Amino acid sequence: MKGKLDLGLRPVDELFETDESRADRKRERIMELQISEISDFPEHPYKVKDDESMMELVESVKIRGLLQPVLVRPKDNGGYEMVSGHRRKRACELAGIDTIQARVQDLSRDEAILSMVDSNLQREEISPSEKGFAFKMRLEAMNRQGQRSDLTSTPVGSKSRTNEELSEKVGESRENIRRYIRLTELISPILEMVDNKQMALRPAVELSYLSKDEQRMLCDSIEYCDATPSHAQALKLRKFSEDGKLTDAVIDSIMEEEKPNQRDKSQFKDERIRKLIPQSIPRNKEADYVIQALEFYNRHRERQDHER
Repeated sequence: MKGKLDLGLRPVDELFETDESRADRKRERIMELQISEISDFPEHPYKVKDDESMMELVESVKIRGLLQPVLVRPKDNGGYEMVSGHRRKRACELAGIDTIQARVQDLSRDEAILSMVDSNLQREEISPSEKGFAFKMRLEAMNRQGQRSDLTSTPVGSKSRTNEELSEKVGESRENIRRYIRLTELISPILEMVDNKQMALRPAVELSYLSKDEQRMLCDSIEYCDATPSHAQALKLRKFSEDGKLTDAVIDSIMEEEKPNQRDKSQFKDERIRKLIPQSIPRNKEADYVIQALEFYNRHRERQDHER
């Protein structure tokens, strides 16, 4: 049979490695690397923003240099992949620095994921979405390691055991970890509401069970009502979705229920009209504002017609 059959076997030279040679291959080296040689880790769960905190880091790098080397791993096709240090790399780029001190270590993808997630969990502020994607990546990596039985790893255990290990590692309950991971099923606009503290975690988790189209319809209703759903409303939305009965009209009906965080609704559902009304206009005066604007426009048109 032509072609190479991939049976998931390890290279022959690695099968006959000694513990010493294997440890040597894993041992990290400190190197000065060109930043252009380092690519970001695929699906990196932590956001790198050019915000005030980043600008402070840039100034620190300009004055003191990089105080802590980044961690990278060699790529099979040449170059390196960032494991820990995406913010430091970005700060160096903004500071106009071409090279960066790096700890180079030969890590598998799963080993790199575990290291990347753990190192970033030490940050002071981590958004709910970052936690969700990070926990999901780490749990999947732990589960994959638990399925392996090659010469360099030992089984981690069942899925429930990996859940317990993750809970102990990150200091979150298993239920909270499950909730954060559910956030990864939300569309970006709703996820941003959670990160910006416009929506609480528990209702967001319930909304994650809605289809993407249903979530998009909900976004329109949230904007119109100028309020996010309460936990009770989110439960209703999920129930209607599971029953296959969540329509645009049902969403509006649920969202129009009065609740503490809801301001007066706009008198116009059409977003094109709402965008033209200044935010300083009270909601109950919007119709008056539009009528006055139309009256002014009509008088202007009449004058133009008269002057012709």
